Amino acid sequence: MLKKILLTALALVVVIGVIAGIKVMQIKALIAAGAAYAPPPEPVTTAVVTSESWVPTIPAVGSLTAIQGVTVSAQLDGNVTGIAFQAGSLVKAGDLLVQQDVTVEESQLRAAQAAAELARLNLQRSQELLESKTISQAQFDSDNAGSQQAIAQADNIKATIAKKTIRAPFTGRLGIRLINLGQTLKAGDAIVSLQALDPIYADFYLPQQELGRIAAGQEVEVTSESLAGHKVSGKITAISPDVDSATRNVRVEATVANADERLHPGMFVDVSIELPTKDKVLVIPATSVLYAPYGDSVFIVEEKKDDKTGETTKTVRQQFVRLGISRGDFVAVTSGIKEGEVVVTTGGFKLHNGVKVIVNNTLAPAAELAPKPTDS
Repeated sequence: MLKKILLTALALVVVIGVIAGIKVMQIKALIAAGAAYAPPPEPVTTAVVTSESWVPTIPAVGSLTAIQGVTVSAQLDGNVTGIAFQAGSLVKAGDLLVQQDVTVEESQLRAAQAAAELARLNLQRSQELLESKTISQAQFDSDNAGSQQAIAQADNIKATIAKKTIRAPFTGRLGIRLINLGQTLKAGDAIVSLQALDPIYADFYLPQQELGRIAAGQEVEVTSESLAGHKVSGKITAISPDVDSATRNVRVEATVANADERLHPGMFVDVSIELPTKDKVLVIPATSVLYAPYGDSVFIVEEKKDDKTGETTKTVRQQFVRLGISRGDFVAVTSGIKEGEVVVTTGGFKLHNGVKVIVNNTLAPAAELAPKPTDS
């Protein structure tokens, strides 16, 4: 009985030993296969670091104001008898906008003009009588004063009629009509907005340290969402002589052409001031940069030769960089890379140091200094 138990135990030990040996051999084979495994190269697109001359700019955020803008309002109380404009129309200086009731003033004017004419005739007779010494100088002076008073009374009524005949003070674009026919207006009641839109002012603020780099007459470019990517050129026309003591910023005014009237007062715009110098910068596509809180970096493609096989392969090296200004699809690099080096433009998110890559630029996106997206 004891002999059978020993034989059974020995058989179990042999079986366990065989199984353990097989597993050890399998594990060693897996380890060897893992050590020999080489991942396939990652497909990427690349670009060469180039040197370009860029005109430096000063960016700013501004708002638009009309060169001339006013809300046309009534100067005197009166009933609206005529509206001579259409909302949103272009009017010229002196065009009739609104006519208030002037029937009373017109009748008063006729009486005043008749009185002025009579006073003129009396003055003429007094002049003749004075020359013949028939009347005194005091009588002539009285008639002369009466004539001037009658003329002034007529002019006063004409001025009242003119104030109730409301005209455009300058050429511009009208806004929404705020009155109706037959409405009784009081002095100061708004009638319509009138804005001169071409050209238009772009007002913005710059830090005081930028004052030495700008001057009247410098070129500026204005962009806005309403322009669908287009840029409008203008010039600096005024720089405020005082600096805001709270923000240490100075107000700058630029005059911008607006022939198509796509820019309107009150709009938010981006302003770029071109400086009269050129800087040589190293340029790469903006898609090459991997942005991170601890620093921005790019992957540089390098060629390495395998000592065992003699095969030349492309690998990547992560390089931290300092960035400068951006323009279009490109960004300037101030340090970290050299001209002529090749950087990864797409596919960098899946890379790390030493990874083999294969370059395929057939589907690389085209980078432009002035991109015009088809869908914005």
